[in-house]
Amino acid sequence: MASDPKYTVGEAAQLVWLTARMAKRGLADDRVNGGRVNQKDLQRKFDRIVEKARKREEQQAKGK
Repeated sequence: MASDPKYTVGEAAQLVWLTARMAKRGLADDRVNGGRVNQKDLQRKFDRIVEKARKREEQQAKGK
């Protein structure tokens, strides 16, 4: 697994916000009915931000 890139302040804030939303959804799930809370949409957003940060770092490394 590649190491995590350095995030900008905006990216870090978005990741924290998405993590909090995922935690809130997880707590709202009663788990009685088999865990029906779907968090795929938030996970995709999270992954997209991380990938964008990796690409940005690669571009900055090539430019130096």
